[in-house]
Parts: sequence; C-alpha cells; structure tokens
Amino acid sequence: MTRAYWSQVKAGGLAVPDDRPLADLTTELTTMLGSPDPHMRDGLAYPTLATWVDRGVYDDLITGLGDGMAAGLTVGLGEQGTDSVFRRAFSVLVLAECIDRDNQEGLLPAGKLLEWGDRIASWYLRERDLRGFVPGKGWAHTVAHGADALGVLARSPHLGRNELTVLLDVIGDRLLAPVDEPFAHGEADRMALATMTLLRRNVVPLSVVEPWVARIAAGAQHASDGETDPFLPTANAQAFLRALYLQLAIAPSPPEIRPDLLLVLVAALRATNPSYLS
Repeated sequence: MTRAYWSQVKAGGLAVPDDRPLADLTTELTTMLGSPDPHMRDGLAYPTLATWVDRGVYDDLITGLGDGMAAGLTVGLGEQGTDSVFRRAFSVLVLAECIDRDNQEGLLPAGKLLEWGDRIASWYLRERDLRGFVPGKGWAHTVAHGADALGVLARSPHLGRNELTVLLDVIGDRLLAPVDEPFAHGEADRMALATMTLLRRNVVPLSVVEPWVARIAAGAQHASDGETDPFLPTANAQAFLRALYLQLAIAPSPPEIRPDLLLVLVAALRATNPSYLS
C-alpha cells in the first residue's frame, strides 16, 4: 500500500497529497529513508522530501525537519553491515537539503545551522559502515553522502574562516582514518568536490590549506614492513590528492588560491609517488 501510494505521488509530480496531514506524510517518508528497498528509500522517500524542501513546503517547519534528520544520524551508529546504515546515509542527504534551503532563503538562526554542522561532523567521523553500493539493496554511500552534506554546509553564510577550517579537518580526519578496504565508489571525488566548494568561498587562506595538504600527503606515503599491504592505509589519501588536483586544474570557477595550491599539490604528488613522478 505504501509503495503504491508514494509511486502515485511521484507519478503526479510530487505534489503534496491533501488526503493526509503533512506530519503523517513526513513521518512515513522518514521511516522509508531507512528501508533496505532501494526503490522505497532512494526512488521515493528521498526525492519526495528533497523536492518538498526545495519547493518551500517545510519553510515554516524547517527546524523540526532538520532536527529529525539530525536524530536519524545516530540510529544504529557504530554498527557495520546492518540495514541501519540506510537511515543514517539518507538522513544526512535530507539534512543537507534543509541547509541548502537556508542558504537560499535565510530561514535559520546561525546557532541552529552550526548545531547541525556539529551533528554532521560528529556522525561523519564516527560512522563505521563505509559500504558504497550494497548488492540487492542499493546505495549506502555514507562517505560520499557525508561529503555532499559538508559541501552544502560550506556554502552557508553562517560559516566563516574558523568553521570552514574545521570542515577541512573533518575531511582530512575521515580520509586518514583506518579502513578495512579502500574507498571504491567515487568517494574521493565527492570529498574533493566538497573541498573545492569550501575553497571557492575564498575565505580560507593558503597558509591554512598548505599544511592541511601536507598532513594528507603524509598519510599517502607508502611504507611497508614486507608483511602488510602498504597501499591499504594510503590509498584513500592518494586518491583524494589526485582528485583534488584534477578538479582544481580543470573545474570551472576556481578558487583564488588555485595557482599556488596547484604547485602545492604537484609537490605532494611527486613526494608520495617517487617511482612515477620524481
């Protein structure tokens, strides 16, 4: 019944149904965000909520909706390999939609926006289920979705140099955290895109970004005792440095520090790939 109902809503252009209270509709959609069925979660619940946020349906209720999504980031947090990951992974996307709506319309006080930013950062660093595509259940993609949310957050006028510097550190911490296997579903590109969004604010200077790149480069240095895989602890940092260099080199609307930062990245890539680039 739920699947048929929401499929009909989507087929009708995602107009808000008038046969049920908005609160009941929102509760049902929020539950669907945690469904292991990718059509229910990714095909119906998320696009419906995102569209309604974008159309201003929740403008007077945006705080409550965002708080609910922030609460969803804690559901099953710490678990690995369970279906609870979907609620967290898609709650952060809807929370990002709420932040983006505020970026456009100025609906929220700075304190609430910064609170949501703290909740996103805390979840991102504590998340242990790093699966990308889950066979039979679709995308979890917590690392990529979290990066998307950080990118939206970086555009907020409520964030200045200090807050944006913290976001850089969050991205760096996530990149350098130990993993069971390297990211394999475009996560480095999404994290680089979030970084580019932050840099395009032209608020964080090269004097802050350069040592941040050096920290990531240190994590990208290959070292081996001959018994352990030297690429496992370095692969994510390596992929990120390459992705950031590529986006900085050819993406439109580059940040003001682009010329100097390109030189920094080239030096980092040469130092961490001496066999190929020295």
